[in-house]
This record gives sequence, structure tokens and C-alpha cells, in this order.
Amino acid sequence: MTTISIKGHDIHPLIVKDSFQRKAVQFQNKIIEVLRKLDLTADDVEIELEPVSIKRAPASASWFFNGHYLHYSYHNGKYVDNLYVVYKVIEYEVNALISGKKTREEFIHEFSEDQDVKKQRQEARKTLGIPADCLDITVIDKAYKDMAKKLHPDVDGGDVEKFKTVNRAHKILKRELG
Repeated sequence: MTTISIKGHDIHPLIVKDSFQRKAVQFQNKIIEVLRKLDLTADDVEIELEPVSIKRAPASASWFFNGHYLHYSYHNGKYVDNLYVVYKVIEYEVNALISGKKTREEFIHEFSEDQDVKKQRQEARKTLGIPADCLDITVIDKAYKDMAKKLHPDVDGGDVEKFKTVNRAHKILKRELG
């Protein structure tokens, strides 16, 4: 069985083979249940379920904790499989916080996002000149490298501010897909 390492945790991806919508709802409920360990309610958590859970799409969860907006997303296959990975990462991180292996500050830092993260991701794709629905990290990396080479301050015609903007855009998308 394949293992992926995310945030220092080894996760055995679950490959859902049937009842995709039902399993997506189960994973949604499990995420909420795990976050309840932090005294959060379902109203503090946002998980938009994909209408067709078998399609390739990123899965994400957002929640408010100690006055911070936290978010985690994952994309590497079918939506329902991605939602399982989101659930496992959140479960491991919440358990690390509860057991004292992580501080509240470390936990918040791991997931902290601006509330307009979706808009930032759209802007980042526009900055890199890639399609709004692009989730292929190799395409994103190539666009970034091409632009960074042209804009680097050490190159004739380089532009420090545009170079910084391209770097920020790349980091935003790497965090989304990483």
C-alpha cells in the first residue's frame, strides 16, 4: 500500500470504490467530529461538498479557532479520496495539539490562512498566466520558473516588485496543492 507523508504524518490514502457521495458525507462528519475535540461546533467548520464526489477535484476544510481562520486543502485525485486525506491530516494535527506534542501557536501556524484565500488563489493563477482551474503543480512550477527567470532582479529588465508578486503567487498555490 502506498504511503504519503504530509506535515510529518504518514497517511495511507484510502481509495473509495463505491458510495462516493455517502463516503464524502461521512468524511465531512468525521472532520467536524475531530474538530469538536477543540470545542468547535459544526457552525465553526466549513466543508463544501462536491456535487459529484468521484470527479477529480480538491477537497478542503476551513474553521475558526482562537480567533483565527484556519484552512487545509488537498488535491491528488478524486474529491472523496482527497477529503479522506484532509480528514486524516486534521485528525493527526488535532491529536498532536491535544497530547501536547504541538502548541496552539504551532497548530494555528500550520493551518492559518486569510479568509479570502480562494480569491488569492484565483489572483495567483492569473498572475502566473495559467487557467483558473489549473491544479497541476508541474504546470504551475513551469509558469513560475519561466516568469521568475524573466523578472529576476539580477537579469536585464528584471523587476523586483513583479518578481516578489510572482513568488507570492507561487507560494500560495504550492500551499494549496502541497
